[in-house]
Amino acid sequence: MKAFHTFDANLRRNLLTLFTAGLLFWSSTAMFLPTLPVYMESIGSSKQEIGIVMGGFAIGLLLFRPILGRLADQYGRKLLLLIGTTVAVLAPFGYLAFTSIPMLMLVRIFHGISVAAFTTGYSALVADLAPIAIRGEIISYMSLTAPLGLAIGPALGGYLEAETGYSSLFLLSAAFASIGLLSAAQVINPPVQKYEQNTGSNQKFWQILISPRVRVPALVMLLVGVSVGAVHVFVSLFIKSTQVDFNAGLFFTIAAIASFSFRLFTGKASDRFGRGLFITFGISAYTLACLILWQANSTYAFILAALAEGCGGGTVMSMITTLMTDRSLPHERGRMFALCIAGFDLGLAIAAPLLGFVAEKFGYQTMFGYSAGLTFLGLLIFLTLSSKNLSQSLRFALGRTEDTYSLNNGE
Repeated sequence: MKAFHTFDANLRRNLLTLFTAGLLFWSSTAMFLPTLPVYMESIGSSKQEIGIVMGGFAIGLLLFRPILGRLADQYGRKLLLLIGTTVAVLAPFGYLAFTSIPMLMLVRIFHGISVAAFTTGYSALVADLAPIAIRGEIISYMSLTAPLGLAIGPALGGYLEAETGYSSLFLLSAAFASIGLLSAAQVINPPVQKYEQNTGSNQKFWQILISPRVRVPALVMLLVGVSVGAVHVFVSLFIKSTQVDFNAGLFFTIAAIASFSFRLFTGKASDRFGRGLFITFGISAYTLACLILWQANSTYAFILAALAEGCGGGTVMSMITTLMTDRSLPHERGRMFALCIAGFDLGLAIAAPLLGFVAEKFGYQTMFGYSAGLTFLGLLIFLTLSSKNLSQSLRFALGRTEDTYSLNNGE
């Protein structure tokens, strides 16, 4: 992390404050990963009902992220940080107050707005602040808030669920988000760069989505989102159903540690070898995780699957963010991030109800087999369509050439 020492004091302080807000936000949100599906099962919900409610989170993401992306470009990134942390403060009280499926669905949709707002604002602000020459390194370091939060949150959530019950869990989640809100309020937002007239840059959302800069990464994120959704929603219940003596919270903690470890060097390496090679590796790791879960019946298998899942998370998300930064200008960056990550959101939204149905009819292992097939399809798409033709796509995806759609020289 030597790069941070080259920054002036104000920039370094701003990044550290932003990092603190991100860590608290993700810790708050991640407490529900291993606990909410089990909580719903305890109140009599079926697998498909659990999938529908959990999918509500992604619906909130999907519906609001395009609007929030435009707000980020027009009014600044800090506004989205404040919206995201405020919703994260309020949502746990909804889980505490309601137990019916329809109301839990509404609370889950509302909670999804928090991640839509915070991640869009956070990613765009980090991209604005990161120098081009070390962009991948800075984005990867700053993205460590997610795996760290995903290590802290599930472990705390699982402990509180077992020792003190769900009320303490919901209240602590709200407390973490409240401190995150105070931290976000201290972040200094750079001046908003307005749209330039007559440059063709003031495009509508769907014009951006179908552009060659965005469409393939967004499609890949859609397929990856289905896989991640299947793991996040159903792995706790799957582990419980196998009767293997393995704490589901540890699955997420191991995955987070692996994700953290990979992010420490992949960002810096991507500044040298390109983003494509690491995106290819990450999608392959997600595929491997689902293949292992397809056949998992032991503690060893769940640990291996968690490690593979973490390797995927430690590369795909930060590298796609960096790729979108390379391919966008500052005044369109919020919308670019929002649309690309909306592919991931849609995958999450589809995963829970659709794969919940598959799990209900054919079992969890078959469901993870389907997930592996979808991520492998995403890998094939990235290998063959990520650049202007097949040859360039393969070379970019394997780290042998630069990104054709990069706008670094124009920024």
